[in-house]
Amino acid sequence: MKHYWSVRVVPMLAVLSFILGGTTVAAQTTQKQWQLIKKTGGPGYTLELGEAPVRQPGANEVLVKIHAASLNRRDVFVVAGTYRMPPRDVVVPLSDGAGVVTAVGAGAKRFKVGDKVTSIFFPRWIKGRPAGDVTEDSMGGAVDGVLSEYITVNEETLVALAEGLSFEEGATLPCAAVTAWNGLFTRGRMQPGDYVLLEGTGGVSIFGLQFAAAAGAKPIITSSSDEKLTRAKALGAVGTVNYRTTPDWEKPVRALTGGGGVQQVLEVGGKDTLPKALASLGPGGHIALIGGLGGFGGQVAAPALLGANITVSGIYVGSRENFEAMNAFIVQHKVKPVIDKVFEFKDAEAAYAHMESGNFFGKIVIRM
Repeated sequence: MKHYWSVRVVPMLAVLSFILGGTTVAAQTTQKQWQLIKKTGGPGYTLELGEAPVRQPGANEVLVKIHAASLNRRDVFVVAGTYRMPPRDVVVPLSDGAGVVTAVGAGAKRFKVGDKVTSIFFPRWIKGRPAGDVTEDSMGGAVDGVLSEYITVNEETLVALAEGLSFEEGATLPCAAVTAWNGLFTRGRMQPGDYVLLEGTGGVSIFGLQFAAAAGAKPIITSSSDEKLTRAKALGAVGTVNYRTTPDWEKPVRALTGGGGVQQVLEVGGKDTLPKALASLGPGGHIALIGGLGGFGGQVAAPALLGANITVSGIYVGSRENFEAMNAFIVQHKVKPVIDKVFEFKDAEAAYAHMESGNFFGKIVIRM
């Protein structure tokens, strides 16, 4: 196994008591925290475990005890130094976490102590279109993330944990699930009966499969693994294609639709898959440009868009408002996130290695 990380331990601080609302409460002042430390003499970061202070909440802030966090492919890009973000020497990684509010600062009213909450990907994108530079600040990138025992954040940057979900399940949602939701519903306007193409069996694609099936659409999914395709059928896929044994996979995808093509595509592959995704799309269809597993890039020919009335959307996660709409759908349809494996907090290094291997189905979670 490759190793890109080392461990650093910083001396513990003391635990003190303070007065909150007339009650004496033991205030945690130190915590264990994973940090990305900028490499010297080269790009990227090393992942190091140490101790850090716990900052008590100020005005309009809450302190959250994190119980679980999850990884996205984007987190591997951050470690490698290829993710677009401001230069930083130290970064607390991961955008996706779920936990319990343990303290509330002055003026904070959205949550109370004991509430179960989930982080959002963009702390400043609350609703509507992404005005100004709100997408410049993402958790675990330009802003410190959640791979920490505690986080102190503005109360606006949280949503309530969806009813019926565990902390591990809730921690899978902020990036991959919201991305799939916006690609299919907010921008794609998916309808019952639509054929939906999902590429691979990572977080975005599996959430897309579950959402499409729950909404009465017809998901078709690709993978290089027949075993994973069998699992996808159990989640509601009406058709599957092994892209390793069938390199021209756009042909069987169209055949599965009766020749008419799909109405929706969650395009996560990038330059290697985009041409085939476009060839799979039927008239009036929508393609959500999301990722670059095979490298970012690719060409979208304008005449093809015009001739077939095709819509192309760039999807970069979404807002808190989108997250809350998605949570309502998840509760209504009893969608249960698919978790491939849960790692313990001390084994974060192994979780990153599992993500980098690509040998997973759904989401990878770290439990605190």
